[in-house]
Amino acid sequence: MEFAHDAADGHGHHHHSPGTFGRAFAAGIVLNSAIIALEVVGGLAAHSMALISDAAHNASDVLGLAMAWGAAVLARRPPTARRTYGLRRASILAALGNAMLLLVATGGVGWEAIRRLGAPSVVRADVMIGVSLIAAVVNAVSALLFAGGRKLDLNLQAAFAHLAGDAAIALGVVGAGVLVRATGWMQIDSIVSLAVSAMVLVATYSVLKQSLDLALDAVPAGIDPNGVRAFLSSLPGVVEVHDLHIWGMSTTEAVLTAHLVMRDGAPAGGGFLCEIEQTLHDRFRIEHSTLQIEPQDAPVPCRLQPAERI
Repeated sequence: MEFAHDAADGHGHHHHSPGTFGRAFAAGIVLNSAIIALEVVGGLAAHSMALISDAAHNASDVLGLAMAWGAAVLARRPPTARRTYGLRRASILAALGNAMLLLVATGGVGWEAIRRLGAPSVVRADVMIGVSLIAAVVNAVSALLFAGGRKLDLNLQAAFAHLAGDAAIALGVVGAGVLVRATGWMQIDSIVSLAVSAMVLVATYSVLKQSLDLALDAVPAGIDPNGVRAFLSSLPGVVEVHDLHIWGMSTTEAVLTAHLVMRDGAPAGGGFLCEIEQTLHDRFRIEHSTLQIEPQDAPVPCRLQPAERI
């Protein structure tokens, strides 16, 4: 019986990780912290729930950026005897925590906006417009810092989506200020706040679903498990594939384990296994592969052979 572990890591595959965006995280945190302070002060001065709601979302973004940055630092720590994958899974927990944080913040702001619909405050539209214009520019600049990595990592995708969404939301608050000034209808502020909350919920759903899937060891998005099984089954000498598992070790790295039942005399040496792992790496973006070879005529069948066994 032969094993091959992680041979693909020896080949030159490079990708950006959250750790390579340290300056972007730092800049995003500083810029958005300044915007939070500006929106809180402006929201209180203008009696604008829409500004306060945007400040709450920016606050959750800052915490999310800090969590993602911290997770990226932890993910670079080397494995230990007890934590054999290191702390890479911290990136998944950060993405999940970020999504949950947004849900809580959105719920609180939405509840206050509903309360104010029946008793609206007098809103200073000029302050709403000025503060929101500044927030829109800062959020757009912050989002651009993460544009290059949004397709490579769930935390970077979340950062880009949240900051870009906040830029669009801030422009919506500008529009609300214009309408309040033009019509004098103060309920517009609360209505826009509810619309902001709905937009954030929609934007958060994708990240929440993906992070939950990764936390529950689902096959990462972008990897076709049927395609992986078909590839392994098509290899020369392979008569059966079982105990196939694919899961996320982090928000950027996937892991695979599988048992390959092979005919007698079929190629099953180290070079054969390394080629399989390299193809899994290049074609399916699977970073770590562990393959177990089993002879077709084994006297005792593998106890993990039934599909329902884990």
